[in-house]
Amino acid sequence: MPASPYVTRLREHIGHDLLLLPGASAVVRDAAGRVLLVRRGDNGRWSLPAGMIDPGEQPADAVVREVFEETGIRVAVQRLGGVATHPARYPNGDECNYLHVWFHCRPVGGAARADGDESLEVGWFERAALPELDGWSRLRLGSPDGWFAAAGEPPHPGLTDPYAL
Repeated sequence: MPASPYVTRLREHIGHDLLLLPGASAVVRDAAGRVLLVRRGDNGRWSLPAGMIDPGEQPADAVVREVFEETGIRVAVQRLGGVATHPARYPNGDECNYLHVWFHCRPVGGAARADGDESLEVGWFERAALPELDGWSRLRLGSPDGWFAAAGEPPHPGLTDPYAL
């Protein structure tokens, strides 16, 4: 999956060094309570739909755009899920730390499909039948509305690999 032109320009100057970037993800549940997941194109793991917030873009607009790009599903944002920093190390060696906000959303249209780049598969999963998820997705699925890591505390005691995407 190609980086945005903004990140590409920054990487020309700093190489693979750490970047602080804004990110957003969606916890999308349908009327039956199933959650929308994507199998990521970069590492093949199941995750919540997510992506970068572009310069000048509001987080809620970014999450609506990212969900549609990755899944073909159109969503309406219902409420704020939480905010936390999220370190990431990509296969090419790029290091990022996302200031990440997640939202609870409901589907309002579209049809589930993978984009073949950022998402290899898209599916609706019942809570009892979720595939293996990274710790960040589990945190976002299980956190109460408005969740944040308290000052001086790690984001979640159950996250054993903070770099796991």
